[in-house]
Amino acid sequence: MPDTDTRWLEREDGVALAYARRTGTRPGVVFLGGYSSDMSGTKATWLDERCCRRGRAFLRFDYSGHGRSGGRFEEGTIGAWTADALAVLDSLTEGPQILVGSSMGGWIMLNVALARPRRVAALVGIAAAPDFSQDIFWNLSAEDQERLRRDGALKVEEEDGSYTVTHGFIEEARRHLVMRRSIAIDVPVRLLHGMRDGSVKWSLALDLAARLATDDVRVHLVKGGDHRLSRDPDLALLGRTLDGVEDAVSADSPSR
Repeated sequence: MPDTDTRWLEREDGVALAYARRTGTRPGVVFLGGYSSDMSGTKATWLDERCCRRGRAFLRFDYSGHGRSGGRFEEGTIGAWTADALAVLDSLTEGPQILVGSSMGGWIMLNVALARPRRVAALVGIAAAPDFSQDIFWNLSAEDQERLRRDGALKVEEEDGSYTVTHGFIEEARRHLVMRRSIAIDVPVRLLHGMRDGSVKWSLALDLAARLATDDVRVHLVKGGDHRLSRDPDLALLGRTLDGVEDAVSADSPSR
């Protein structure tokens, strides 16, 4: 498989976003990673290899403060990372795209689809976690909530690992909440979620499906699946899901 070299897209503020892009047929596939993840992860590289085999355009990238991109993770917000996703979509892709969002990337993909409805052909969520910032905050004890306000940052321990969250991230994320109303997205949506997910409840996939305006929504629950859904059977399911989505939307999208 030919390698995709890492390149950088410079934001207006001078922060460089790392990305790897593969040309091919449209609609292309854009991978949106999770909180504190990067584009070298299992799902991102597996999708790259899959798209290479099929000759399909593919893009993966690191949000600011993640992976090889510039910026500080502690200064990141849902708004800033959505802006990063919009920047790479606008500058590095052509025509409609299939967005694949993992965990936080599932929230970002909804924001992008709402902001660029003509550029999005379909959505595939992997343990999609819209509005997860509020779940983090309200699941904290009163003491930890106060500690987060006082210190500005807090290390959170979960079944699937630990991560650091900032008070600024929690506060800014309230501007981007989507699960409080109907979501005006009218493209095919597929939601994959593990029932052993220790970070995001699988019932969220059902709630999200109900809020989406489109009737073309399918939820696939994986009984033994965890939050990452990176096992070989999980990746095979992701591949089959993309096969179906690509078949459904390719007829309406011109080849590159």
